[in-house]
Amino acid sequence: MEGFGVHTSMWTMNWDRAGAEQAVAGASHYGMDFIEIPMLQPQQVDTAHTRALLEANNLRAICSLGLPEAQWPTNDVDGAIAYLKLALDKTKALGGEALSGVTYGGIGQRSGLPPTEAELDAVARTLGPVAAYAKQIGLLFGIEPVNRYENHLINTGWQARAMIEKVGSDNIFIHLDTYHMNIEEKGVANGILDTREHLRYIHLSESDRGTPGEGTCDWDEIFATLAAIGFTGGLAMESFINMPPEIAYGLSVWRPVADNHDTVMSKGLPFLRNKAQQYRLIGT
Repeated sequence: MEGFGVHTSMWTMNWDRAGAEQAVAGASHYGMDFIEIPMLQPQQVDTAHTRALLEANNLRAICSLGLPEAQWPTNDVDGAIAYLKLALDKTKALGGEALSGVTYGGIGQRSGLPPTEAELDAVARTLGPVAAYAKQIGLLFGIEPVNRYENHLINTGWQARAMIEKVGSDNIFIHLDTYHMNIEEKGVANGILDTREHLRYIHLSESDRGTPGEGTCDWDEIFATLAAIGFTGGLAMESFINMPPEIAYGLSVWRPVADNHDTVMSKGLPFLRNKAQQYRLIGT
């Protein structure tokens, strides 16, 4: 999990054969090191097809998801564990390196109240055995703090760190996202510093989820702090261009964030690459 990548939401959130072919071709065209694959319906993923595409295009992969409501840990711990294990098996079969995302709940999960100890206990009882299973099959397992409008359980870097400490696992990493951090952290640098020893992956997403460099994210603060902690993990560009209605609802995205993926990739990607090179996070 290193280098520069892109979430395949740039092209598609439907990981069927056509969507996989479109996204892999797009990522390969722009010279990405890896892609992030949405594992929203793991039972339907054609792993042999995806693996062949990745190998043919010399791309690595990480997978991510948010859990469906019936499998939220707060609703069904055993169901959540089974679902996550299936997603891990699929990730392994397609040649992925890790599974991450809202692995502790759902995108759009909000109780209307602060998280309770019972809810956090249910999450910990889920993440522990899943992280152990991931380690057993040679994968890394991550958790991504998301903003208060998408989930009420883990919104900040320090909350993610506290959950890892609660679980006591050595195979859970933190996956930050600059869009969420721009909302939730008392300065993005603090979120990065709070997670430094656990931070292995970061989404580079603009304040409106559109084209990086055209919003309010402080990219110099972000990259300078990553450089200061010696970050060597994956840098993944993320912008949601094509989303099914249920995902758009969970993310509260009600309008186009950019004209099309070519606009975002042709403008935002060079901007982020230049920043990463400036702060010596990737080579020239």
